[in-house]
Amino acid sequence: MIAFFKHTCLLLFCLPVLINAQQYILPHGKKYEKVQFKLVNNLILIPVDVNGAKLSFILDSGVNTPILFNISDQDSIQINDVTEVSIRGLGDGEPIKALRSSNNTFKIGNARNHQQMLYVVMDRELNFSPRLGVVVHGIIGYDLFRDFVVSINYVSQVIKLHNPKHYKQKKNAKTQTLPIHIVKNKAYVEGTVAMGDQQNIPVKLLIDSGSSDALWLFQNEQRGLHVPPNHYEDFLGQGLSGSVYGKRTKIEGLSLGDFHLKGAKTAFPDMEYFSSITSFGGRNGSLGGEILKRFTAVYNYGAGTISLRKNAMFNDPFNFNLSGIDLQHNGVRYISERITNAKGVVEEKGDSFGTVQILFEDRSRISIVPEIIVSGIRAGSPGQEAGLRKGDVILAVNGKKVHDYELQEILSMLNAKEGKKIKVQVDRLGSDVIVSYVLKKMFK
Repeated sequence: MIAFFKHTCLLLFCLPVLINAQQYILPHGKKYEKVQFKLVNNLILIPVDVNGAKLSFILDSGVNTPILFNISDQDSIQINDVTEVSIRGLGDGEPIKALRSSNNTFKIGNARNHQQMLYVVMDRELNFSPRLGVVVHGIIGYDLFRDFVVSINYVSQVIKLHNPKHYKQKKNAKTQTLPIHIVKNKAYVEGTVAMGDQQNIPVKLLIDSGSSDALWLFQNEQRGLHVPPNHYEDFLGQGLSGSVYGKRTKIEGLSLGDFHLKGAKTAFPDMEYFSSITSFGGRNGSLGGEILKRFTAVYNYGAGTISLRKNAMFNDPFNFNLSGIDLQHNGVRYISERITNAKGVVEEKGDSFGTVQILFEDRSRISIVPEIIVSGIRAGSPGQEAGLRKGDVILAVNGKKVHDYELQEILSMLNAKEGKKIKVQVDRLGSDVIVSYVLKKMFK
């Protein structure tokens, strides 16, 4: 599964299972490959070379076969041995057309696979680069976890792909190793949740590094998995076959082995969107990136284990969309700024967010900057009640011009903390509008 923004998820984990003849390998004698990644909204972005093209993929433990869905910034990409197929995922729409390509060369650092299978799905709805604010070309998952022992350090943002033949786990009193179950190329871990008066409810959870969310649970009254009274309806994500909605809340706690997380953010998706899944195999939900990032983890599919150790983010509060609005890039816009102070002295910034600048003799500058718009808004949220509308162009938040910040920084400004007053300046059909509201506590 894959995700964007902190409370939404792009769901792509229902693809057919394919077996590749060729595996990833490291150069002879090399014990592991170290890969630097970028952490964006709890998602891991790694550099992947596909047939010579340098791309960025999300590491998604919930996906079987790599998917390429965006090449907008590339002159060309070669893909080999192509056939057309229909695929289906979560959502309320119809199956979509895709290309299946085999015998591709994938390189991740010095790790390479010369016969990698690949899906190409050029559907605008599945390109979530605008929602993340960074360029993402695709997703990759099971093949790496199958062929390597994968260690992920979310704090240093480093992945190590270990040759299983040479891997020896270091002993650490703060590390706990838990069994995982590999079913149809996906890893599941068992834990317990606490809800209302019921404590230690056993759950089997899909490990889903491609979800930016925290915890998903499937309703099951017999097991005590029911939606708490204090919840709100929300858009949860975009699947291959359409949108997915559900209820968002928080539960008293989640336990994985001896690790306990209090007040875990939780979503209960409406089960109608899972109609294409014939069997859950006892699964009760999934663990996403907002929980996984709180650990340094070692995934060892061959041994059937995951080793977890708390990191510096373990006790961070869970992130809710307090404003109730989603943002995304919507192309570019032009801005004009003076670059002198009151005394006529030129003021230069160390970095400029604009990619193109035109300077004029009167010391003004026109820059091309990303346009940030309201792409969605939750009914009854502070932003909606204050008058923000879908399509509004965000110009400034609390006096800070948004073109000086990355998309994820803007989202953090809008969801700073409960009780904070937010003043948003927007362009609405050519007119500047100021909207103010106070961030409310989501749950009593």
